[in-house]
Amino acid sequence: MSPPRLYAAEATAAALPYPALADAIAALLRDPTVKVPARTVLPLPAGGTFFAMPATDARVAITKLISFVADNATRGLPAIQGDVVVFDARDGRRLALLDGPTVTARRTAAVSLLAARTLAPHTDGPLLIVGAGVQGRAHLEAFASGLGVRQVRVASRGAASADALVAHARDLGLDARRVDDANAALADCPLVVSATPAQAASLRALPRDDAFIAAVGAFTPTMLEWAPEVCRHVAARGALAVDTRDADHEAGDLLQAGLDVPAVPTLADWLARPRPAGPVFFKNCGWAGWDLAAARLVAADLTDINA
Repeated sequence: MSPPRLYAAEATAAALPYPALADAIAALLRDPTVKVPARTVLPLPAGGTFFAMPATDARVAITKLISFVADNATRGLPAIQGDVVVFDARDGRRLALLDGPTVTARRTAAVSLLAARTLAPHTDGPLLIVGAGVQGRAHLEAFASGLGVRQVRVASRGAASADALVAHARDLGLDARRVDDANAALADCPLVVSATPAQAASLRALPRDDAFIAAVGAFTPTMLEWAPEVCRHVAARGALAVDTRDADHEAGDLLQAGLDVPAVPTLADWLARPRPAGPVFFKNCGWAGWDLAAARLVAADLTDINA
């Protein structure tokens, strides 16, 4: 029996191109064999969080095991660490071990990409990215490769991190610059990604009527990036969307705005509906199904599972 294939961060990224991963996510949402139980979340003694996230379909089973420690930057460590273990669902063999932070970054950005393809009134930008960390970088790459965005504006609490992401965007051939006031920049950008630490609402200006917002930073009920009045404004004038029904108890931006989150359509719902009119607020909280979609894309290239 062949040992599982080990994918370091660079190899994991190469196996998960954003447009193909967005397609794999759309295919997963149409697959009735997919089963995703609730994830297990355990607090760590020093204040971090440990996640165990299983999922399976008819051919592949996975578990993502990751830790999240928000202040790890002060230790010179990434906030997210861990792995995704991929099994053959038919005979139980371990097929691959993927780099967990890379899967998390790329599948989250690919979900936002699929949502933008489905819901955004205008997909050519300019794109405003608020938050210049791992998710800001992943979303920049995903929207550039998957939507053809050519103009990018970057806002961050730290000028150095914003300048670094701008430099990366320019290396990709994009027209990019730093903006110091994200709220003012909303008026010029129909595509918006917020990927901040989400400790308090930093975005309070109203978006354009043709805006698509992917709100990524807040993934617990106590976190938020967007002021409640902004969320209520979009709900009244446009449309809301959540990635899955897990957002019913995780979407801090919407919950703290007092909105009826269980009534908000999911991304799967919107795939079967006409594109909405007005601004769109997409809440991307995370789900093990997205990791399964990434594993399915990798497994499709493994001869072991296709034999």
